[in-house]
Amino acid sequence: MDFGVLSLLPSLMAIGLAIKTKNVIFSLFCGCLSGVLLLCNGHPFLAAKSLIGDYFFKQVMDSYNAGNIVLILFIGGFIKLLENAGGAQSFAKYVHKIVDTPLKAQLGAWLGGVVIFFTDLGTALLVGPVFRPLFDKLKLSREKLAWVLDSTSSPVAVLIPFIGWGVYIMGLVEAQFKNLHVDVSDYETFMQAIPFQIYTILAVIMIPLVAITKKDFSAMKQAEDAMVDKPIPEEMEDTYVAPVDEDGYSLGNSNPFMLILPILMVFATLLMDLAPLGFPFAKIPGNAFRIALTTGYFLAGVLLMAMIYFFKVKKPKETFSIYVKGMVSMTEVAIILLLAWSLSAMISKLGTAKYIIGILQSINFTPVLIPASIFLFGALISFSTGSSWGTFAMLMPLAIPMGNAFGISYAICLGAVLSGGLFGDHCSPLSDTTILSSMGAECNLADHVRTQLPYASINGAIAFVGFVIAGITGSVISTAISVGLLLVIIFCWNYYDKKHTA
Repeated sequence: MDFGVLSLLPSLMAIGLAIKTKNVIFSLFCGCLSGVLLLCNGHPFLAAKSLIGDYFFKQVMDSYNAGNIVLILFIGGFIKLLENAGGAQSFAKYVHKIVDTPLKAQLGAWLGGVVIFFTDLGTALLVGPVFRPLFDKLKLSREKLAWVLDSTSSPVAVLIPFIGWGVYIMGLVEAQFKNLHVDVSDYETFMQAIPFQIYTILAVIMIPLVAITKKDFSAMKQAEDAMVDKPIPEEMEDTYVAPVDEDGYSLGNSNPFMLILPILMVFATLLMDLAPLGFPFAKIPGNAFRIALTTGYFLAGVLLMAMIYFFKVKKPKETFSIYVKGMVSMTEVAIILLLAWSLSAMISKLGTAKYIIGILQSINFTPVLIPASIFLFGALISFSTGSSWGTFAMLMPLAIPMGNAFGISYAICLGAVLSGGLFGDHCSPLSDTTILSSMGAECNLADHVRTQLPYASINGAIAFVGFVIAGITGSVISTAISVGLLLVIIFCWNYYDKKHTA
């Protein structure tokens, strides 16, 4: 059945309500409900049964989704321990002697996101709690931290061939090569596409550029200005003395190693478990990587609980209770992800992406505009669905054959798909990485989207121009020009700002 323009209703309802109500779960649920009512011809009982049986249950039983939920639970327990053990605060106080300026804090958070390249989910939930105290003390907004987390999670992960992102993408590419009966390596195509991931490259490098020039703008500037009058959290004051109970347990006993060693445990577990499979120089099966990462977070949690007891920070019973509460606290995240996955599957069945693609395909593009059109298609679909991975799956069967038919480099077409998917994902309040970044920074989701959108829009506009140039030249000069445009825009903004504030 062709739902036509009605296929847009669930996405538009979810996005509109998310922006208006700032309640993500309610918005996603309403989007899912409207979609399933369309599929069941408005029958309420059948719609309720289908929503639970055909979507909620099916998404939970999917091995990839179930693995992600388990991983998130263990991350939640570990992060809650980090927050309550005082290790992050102790580390922040220790490194404040070095990271003693807003510039260093922003660059530190950016570098942390780049280093933790192996998981887009872990970036937000691991880097966030470490740098929140520093951002608070140095009067940097939580919205700024959320932007840094969001711009170093998926944009960094999508550049790495040997983790889950790369494995998934190369699988999609290889399937198209088989359908086209062409003898081309999916791995080589992925590597060649890295310089053409224009939006992702711009998103990553924009952070240090804005930090160094010290010039925020639009909603982000408002958020930064609002931090001036906010007091520094008591626990980050240099004169703060942590209370000690009658048994000698106190947060004052914590030290930076309670943050460093557990994180090293995560890395060590990954290396020990995945090195026999070729990590970090070979492709790693997605399931094996998730198991290794979950194991790493579990062992890191056990190590941290032992250190909390050894250094007499908290009592064992209280420590374990905190760990469980951390896992429970991720229930909301799991619900949001379940609803987002269900909505994505629902709108796929409604033909939302096909409807959008059909409309855009009706416009006659010249071959040189194909990369830019693919980028635009991907941005629209990803924004509507909140899923970059879903967008990759929807667009790859269109992009690779178009490249083959019109003699356009597969690498350019792949770069356009990945960049478009990431651009829309960054702008969408339905995206799981957007949601997790706001949670990692502990800032409101709508505020995160509102402050990040102007920055993402600038990068998206430049990337669109870059892909027009890529279609014309077929060269990585398109990326160099795009980076140059970003530098010019930031330079001109600084000049304009200085002139009008002088």
